[in-house]
Amino acid sequence: MYVEVTAVSDIFRRVLENPEITDDSDFFVLGGDSLLATRVLSAVARDCGAELDFDDFLDAPTPAALAKKIASLA
Repeated sequence: MYVEVTAVSDIFRRVLENPEITDDSDFFVLGGDSLLATRVLSAVARDCGAELDFDDFLDAPTPAALAKKIASLA
């Protein structure tokens, strides 16, 4: 499954309410927590069609890494 990293970056921007998110921004360094992470995972499922769990997110806390994780699901 392929997803544009910009789509994941946009999700991070919406959830964190931070327009400065880049492809390499670490969700947790920018103040994200487990509750906000569930919002990211829900948005990824809805917008990208990929079901990930919290451990996947912990392993890939940047938009670029998460997009790569989604691509590995194919």
